[in-house]
Amino acid sequence: MTTPQTSPTPASPAVRSCGCPDYDEARSALSRRSLLGGALLAGGAVALGPGLSSTGPRAYAVTNRTASRLANPAGSVLVLLSLRGAADGLSLVVPHADPAYYAARPRIGIPHASLLAPDAMFGLHPALAPLLPMWNAGTLAAVHATGMATPNRSHFAAMEAIEDAAPGSTERNGWLNRLLGQLPGASPLQGTAMGNQVPTSLFGTEPAFVVGKVDSAKVAGTDEDGRRLAALTHAWKGNGLMGQAVRDAIAGAQTFGAARDLPAGTPTTAYPSSTLGKALSDVSRIVRAGVGAEVITVDQGDWDMHTDLGTLEWGDMKRNAGDLASSIAAFFADLGPAADRVTLVTLSEFGRRVKENDNYGTDHGFGNVMFVAGAGVRGGKYYGSWPGLQNTLDGDLLVTTDYRSVLTEVVTKRFGVSVAQVFPGFAPQSVGLMV
Repeated sequence: MTTPQTSPTPASPAVRSCGCPDYDEARSALSRRSLLGGALLAGGAVALGPGLSSTGPRAYAVTNRTASRLANPAGSVLVLLSLRGAADGLSLVVPHADPAYYAARPRIGIPHASLLAPDAMFGLHPALAPLLPMWNAGTLAAVHATGMATPNRSHFAAMEAIEDAAPGSTERNGWLNRLLGQLPGASPLQGTAMGNQVPTSLFGTEPAFVVGKVDSAKVAGTDEDGRRLAALTHAWKGNGLMGQAVRDAIAGAQTFGAARDLPAGTPTTAYPSSTLGKALSDVSRIVRAGVGAEVITVDQGDWDMHTDLGTLEWGDMKRNAGDLASSIAAFFADLGPAADRVTLVTLSEFGRRVKENDNYGTDHGFGNVMFVAGAGVRGGKYYGSWPGLQNTLDGDLLVTTDYRSVLTEVVTKRFGVSVAQVFPGFAPQSVGLMV
């Protein structure tokens, strides 16, 4: 084992530029798709608050059925947290008993003595300390050597493939959108994306909402007596796609009122001031308000660490992993009793190479780790079959558990849906992490 060295020039900017053209293009393309979707509502007749839009051909009015559903707090909620840029799972969950790990990472390897919750093979990165209480309580688990069946080191192509989750299909329909199609209920917010774009996982025939901030999720420019809102509703009462989308947006904004009325966090909840911390704080408000959201997506970026991944003393891994852990821990504490309804899953488009590069970083790889937290999780342990590492330039962590097997256990156990509908043509293997 080699003690990590201190970089002479550590860099930890607030917003990273990893220098990876493929990742930059992926983010740009996703933003362009979001802009095109949002343009559906940008005709001037309806001015929405920043970050609120709707996609999908079907309109849902806020009916008595919806109100009845919103009054029932017992439904399950899935939060999909995407680690954009391809997180280094070998740093997040360290295979300390594999000798190739330390041989391949003489500077950035995490010393065994610093690992949290170690077992005979694995241990957690020290920056994940805020999650240790959940681990010890059995509400957090990790599944290693997960990913797609075949390597795909293109950020954009991998994001599309892992979120579509239907290899060989020509349909433009993400796996979360297919899940929504199997769920009952009529809330216009049933599928909600935090941020400024519709992820591939939510794209499809079922409506999905994009919300930048809960406090901004309202129809702008409407007066207090409701006349303008009534006029907008009347103006867009037609059956065309534009009218349906606008009515969805209006209904969603009205429904979000219950979440806007809730305070952000509690006096004892310490969310980070990061983008992720703010997003999960808003997700907590959405869940606690009972507005009918059952599938919610959140992103955390800046995981493409070709340079300055760093050591225990400095670098982007320490910063990003700490933000991830602090945000998730605060989120579940903030949920209170509603935490019994919520399961959170982390997913990244691919992993990183085993061998460190010359810039205190790692390059695009294959297998990765997934975290599953919250309701229904058999936590406090590491899952998956370990394939072993190779200390070679092109060495990758091989995938032994298809990521869809992990997701299958979550959605079938928490929602009771058919795996054939959500992941068509897929035969899952048993992971055993859900009750």
